Order: sequence, then structure tokens, then C-alpha cells
Amino acid sequence: MEKAKQASSFEKIAAWCWNLLNEGKPFTPIFAAGSFLLFHLGLFEDVRFWQSFASSLLVVIPLLIIYYLYDFPLFLRNYLWIPFIAYLLMFDTVNLGLLLFAAGLYFFFTVFFWGTFYYHLRIGTSWTNFTRFWKLVLKNSDSTSGNAQEQLPKLMLVLSVWSYAFSVFYNGGTFADIAAGQLIILYAGLFIYTFILHHYLFDWKPKPIETYTDNAEVPEKGMNDKVVVIVIDGMRKERFEEADTPYLDYLRKNGTEYAKMETVYPARTVVCFSSMFTGTYPFEHGIKSNMVWRFGVRTESIFDSLRKVGKKGKMLAVAHLVDAFGKDVETFTAVMKNDVVDYKIMEKAKQIMDEQDPELFIVQLISTDQTGHSRGVLYDEYLQKIKEADHLVKDFIGHLEKSGKAENTTFIICADHGQADGIGGHGHLDEGERIVPFFMYGPTIAKGKVVEEKHSLVSIAPTLSYLLGAPFPSHSRGPVLMDAVKKGSDQ
Repeated sequence: MEKAKQASSFEKIAAWCWNLLNEGKPFTPIFAAGSFLLFHLGLFEDVRFWQSFASSLLVVIPLLIIYYLYDFPLFLRNYLWIPFIAYLLMFDTVNLGLLLFAAGLYFFFTVFFWGTFYYHLRIGTSWTNFTRFWKLVLKNSDSTSGNAQEQLPKLMLVLSVWSYAFSVFYNGGTFADIAAGQLIILYAGLFIYTFILHHYLFDWKPKPIETYTDNAEVPEKGMNDKVVVIVIDGMRKERFEEADTPYLDYLRKNGTEYAKMETVYPARTVVCFSSMFTGTYPFEHGIKSNMVWRFGVRTESIFDSLRKVGKKGKMLAVAHLVDAFGKDVETFTAVMKNDVVDYKIMEKAKQIMDEQDPELFIVQLISTDQTGHSRGVLYDEYLQKIKEADHLVKDFIGHLEKSGKAENTTFIICADHGQADGIGGHGHLDEGERIVPFFMYGPTIAKGKVVEEKHSLVSIAPTLSYLLGAPFPSHSRGPVLMDAVKKGSDQ
């Protein structure tokens, strides 16, 4: 089978641009402005329109800032309609046509453009995918453009205030004619209301480890010649338990499984990978969503640690991960049919191991995650992708065994995050996201052991350092996963 092609420069730029419409925070102002402009398309030749548009934009900017800073994660989204109701009670004007137009445009964008057209061109889903996707959008829980329960009430309030201010300016009014007192009360009330919700009701975010890694000293000589980490992106733990995965079951039963391995917050792919391979959290490594404004993690990564001892690490992943780890990532294109993408990734992985022979190799499989996003996690297609991943992992490890590169190698199999209901939502740690599959297998790893104590994915980086004899990354906070190390192997 033909190997996966490398992601082109155009794809890397396109992936970054797509995140402007995919991530919830930038989507809200972009879509609100786009809806407003399209609704008033017939006024574009009127100079008064652009003057009024610019003036009313200034009025609505404080509201956009509040919604950018606070995204109302998960259960807090239930409180988003209250500010809109407050607006309706305080102001006697609402542009019902604009609101209905925006709602219709929103569902066209998410259900048809994104859920059908985009996924058909990118991964080959059916042209009838909209018949399922509309239900997934209504159930989605993460902070993306596909979260109707978050985006719709935000858009209703933003567009209502915008339309009110625009009508004042367009009809000859000035800033003096704006009901400034009412707007100040609305904005101040919204800010206080939002602040209280996020600081006193948002209590499910995992607490970061306060100290840097200190539970072990790195051996002078690495325990392993190599470590291979295979990340099955978006594999929900309970669905993994249900899937037909004989080889993965063999690895975890003959290795050490961490039954309560917790992902980080927000559980977005680039954030999770950044935390996994720096050993710390977004407040330190600086990657806080898939939308990366400043490229590169701000702390040392495991790749930096390995370079200090003359060893090489390599990651095979989608273009998004270049934003965090730069040249340490060898990309593959994500624009290919979902039925073949993981197969081609693993063919490329074999080539990298044969030709580059890194001491640390990280492989990202994406088909399971893409199936969750395009078809949902509660369907048979999702289980089928996990089953296919099982076959591919077996084939890949078999290849390493034949070439002698598995002899003193530890294998780590995990997910970066789970997936919730809806369009495979992940980000705000809904049910199905927080606890991920995680197990280790190899000659220095304890066999048949299950660790029930809760751990975090930030432990991956220091554990890799420990196994390969490299210093811990500069800001590594996770403890080394010593429960998995055979007694006597660390001597």
C-alpha cells in the first residue's frame, strides 16, 4: 500500500486557518460579523452602512471580549440564555429576521458545509452524512463551532446588541443616542455573572501537580534502547473496552495498565500532546487550544532532553502538531479517505523506523478520532476503527520484532483524550473524555499489573526520560510511572 504523503505547506496553513472556524473562541466573533454582513448584503454600496457598521462594532466589542475570555465550558453553557433574556427585558428592540438568518446560516455551516461537504472532501464520508450530523451538533459538548448549545445563545446576544446599535447609527443617531446606561448595566452584569460562574461553579477542571518531577532519579544508562508511543487519537476508554482488540488486550494484560489515567484540560489534541511530551500544563508550555497563536511550546520537551544525551526523538503526526513541536514532527497529510489513513500512517512509521532509527518514536493514529467527529462515538463505525487500530499496532510491532528493534523496547499505548457524545466532542471533560486508555509493555515493564491510583498524562515525558536515560524536561511536573517498572530493572 502507498505510504502516507507528507502534509504540504498549504495544508499546514489551511489547518491553522481552519482552526479559526473550528475553535469556539475565534468562531463567535468571526461568525457574528459574517452573519451580520451577509444579512445586510444589499446595503454594501451605501456609505452610511459602513460608517454605522464600524460604529456599532465598537459598541459590541466589550461583549465579544467577554465571550472570548470566558467560553462557558460544558455544564456552564446552560446559563448562556439568561444574558440574552436579560437583553430582551432591558431593550424593546430585536431583529428577528437577523437572528433567524444567523441560526439558519449556523446550521448550514455546521451540518452541511462542515459535517457533509468538508468531511466528504477530506476523509470521504457520505454525501448523506447530514442526516446524522445534525443530531451530533445538538448534543456536542466541547467549545468548538459545532457546539450549538454554546454558540447559538452567544450569537443571539451579540447580534441583538449589534443590530440595536447599528439601527441607531444608521438612522442618523450618534453615540449620545445609545442607551449607554442600559448597556453598561448589561455588560457589567454579564461580566460579574460570568466571573462567578467560572470561578465558583467550574469545579471539574483537574488540579495541576504543584511540584516538579521529584519521585525518581534518571539512571545513568537508559533502561531501554528505544521507546515507542502509539497514540490512538480520541479513543474513548469505555468504547475501547467494548471493541474487538485481541492484540491490544494481550499487551495490556502482559504489561502494566493505568486504569485511571487522566487527560489534561482543555482536552484538545495539540494541548494534550504538548502536555504529554513536556510533562507540564498549558499555563507553562503555552499551548492552550488547537488554535496556536504563538508557535512552539515555551518549555523544554522530551525531544530537547534527548538531544542533551545525543539521542533522537521523532513524532509522526498531523500538521497541527508542528505548531507545538516544529521540526521534531514529521507530518502526514490528513486529507485522505478515513478507511485508509491509519494504514498509510503505519506504513510511513515502518519507513521512519527502518531509515531514521530514533530512540523515541511517537505515532499518532487519527482514524478513530475522525470517525468520532464525523459519525459519532456511539455507533459501530467507531468500534470498527478501534479494531483496525488493533490490527495495525500488531502489524507494526511485528515489523519491529523482525528487524530486531523491539528487543529492548518499551511500548506505550494510549489516547490523548477520550470523546464525548455528539460530534466526538472533547475539550471540556464531559463524560467519556477525562479517563483515557493507557498501558505499557516491554521487557522492563511489570507484567499483569493494574494501577488503580489516578495519574495524569503529564507523566509521559518524565517516564520517557527515565526509560531512555535523559534529563527530565525543564518544567516536567508529572511523576515517573514507577509502578510499571520491574523491580530490579531500575538498578
